[in-house]
Amino acid sequence: MKVVILAGGYGTRISEETNFRPKPLIKIGEKPIIWHIMKHYSDFGINEFIICCGYKGEMIQEYFKENNEKWDVKTIDTGLETMTGGRLKKIQKYVNDETFCVTYGDDLKNINIDELVEFHNKSEKYVTLSAFQPGGRFGLLELHNDNVLKISKKIPGDGYWYNGGYYVVEPNIFEYLENESTILEESLNKLATESQVSAYKYDGPYQPMDTLEDKKKLEKMWNEGNAYWKS
Repeated sequence: MKVVILAGGYGTRISEETNFRPKPLIKIGEKPIIWHIMKHYSDFGINEFIICCGYKGEMIQEYFKENNEKWDVKTIDTGLETMTGGRLKKIQKYVNDETFCVTYGDDLKNINIDELVEFHNKSEKYVTLSAFQPGGRFGLLELHNDNVLKISKKIPGDGYWYNGGYYVVEPNIFEYLENESTILEESLNKLATESQVSAYKYDGPYQPMDTLEDKKKLEKMWNEGNAYWKS
């Protein structure tokens, strides 16, 4: 199988780093986060990658010119302002009408890719997405009129599921991607109305990398040998 990695965004919420490099090249330990993602797929025997570049994409292309891994990597310039669905549309010819994986270039989850693909094949849907229940960043308020009764953190298991960003996709999806302004999530909503999206539930650990503080947490995990995404 092939993995398409969406790696073209600006990463504005962690601008302390992305002023100098694209977000997928921010390092966790000695390797950029995109390497960690690719290594995870490679551990499941998937070694073909198509990277959709945009913001500072030339830096990603330069990084993979000296690819010392056993990976087949294609870096494709999909435009600076192209939306996620549009980026996917632009690499259609590289997936050869086969089932393929899609993920984002800044997301580390310890998803069992074999199980994800098997779940997708059994579902017989156009798309399988990973679903997860993250703990909340914000204080959840219990109110009575204007009075705060309690402040607590949102916890996993509160009944809400979120898009986990790891997909398995049939080539039929390209029929739902119109142009470079297409947002992937909007196309998925269209597919959902046609009962063509299934959810693989992931209940493992997750730490986002949206802020500099997030990046420091991930680095601490890696340096202390507690990287949950590492095989």
